[in-house]
Amino acid sequence: MAEEAPGGSMTEPTLIRLCIFVYMGSWVLYLLHVAFRKKAMGLAGDVAVLAGLVLQTLSIGVRWMESHRMGIGHAPLSNLYESMVFFAWTIALIYLIFARKFQNRLLGAFVMPLVFLALASTSLMNPEIQPLVPALQSNWLTAHVITCFLGYAAFAVAFSLSLLYLLKSRGGEGAEGFLQARLPPADLLDEYSYRIIAVGFPMLTLGIITGAAWANEAWGTYWSWDPKETWSLIVWLIYAAYLHARLARGWQGRRAAWLSIIGFAATLFCYLGVNLFLSGLHSYATG
Repeated sequence: MAEEAPGGSMTEPTLIRLCIFVYMGSWVLYLLHVAFRKKAMGLAGDVAVLAGLVLQTLSIGVRWMESHRMGIGHAPLSNLYESMVFFAWTIALIYLIFARKFQNRLLGAFVMPLVFLALASTSLMNPEIQPLVPALQSNWLTAHVITCFLGYAAFAVAFSLSLLYLLKSRGGEGAEGFLQARLPPADLLDEYSYRIIAVGFPMLTLGIITGAAWANEAWGTYWSWDPKETWSLIVWLIYAAYLHARLARGWQGRRAAWLSIIGFAATLFCYLGVNLFLSGLHSYATG
């Protein structure tokens, strides 16, 4: 029996641990599907992702109810632990939605490690439910976090597609050639990566707009060039450049794939690097 986390519930950490194993299992199933070309294993991987998403949704709901029981009563989106749980949830959700159209479960073998690692990293974080600091006591919190992380999740899936494109576009033998033979055409991977970035970019834009409105409410200014704000702008500019180069300059293929990979690296630094290594108005996000 798992011990109750300080200030939290016994059920929520237990559900998170279960989700970690379920997502890891889905990753293994996708790898087996790729290795043995067994459709049943790919379907089992899909079922495992769906089961993990349901369990994780339940864990988020349990934590939210527990915070109300404690008299704190806020959406579980306020610190690094809670946001990382939500990040894993959004990647799994975006993947499941997109996988119906993509119809190639090799993508799951590249996306699910991101979900598994994001959720597993929460075992190193403080799960305690804490009262909101004054700056977080706003109705903008939920809108800002949800829109930003939907954008981040779309970029994570696009990152995986870009890796698959680079793999497909290379000549190779052995293990590399084995994977290439199981991938759809390179131009399809390139097109799908573009489409999902085209979905994620408006979400990030809304996240920045709601964040600016929230900053004005909390600090009296829409923009202060805080490290978090600056890196959010950098990420936005990278993906704006990607879409502009794609639509106006006809960028496709390897250049577009590398720009997508650079954009996701900047996204990770905006989310994690700024929180962990740079100080600023958003330092409370480390939890």
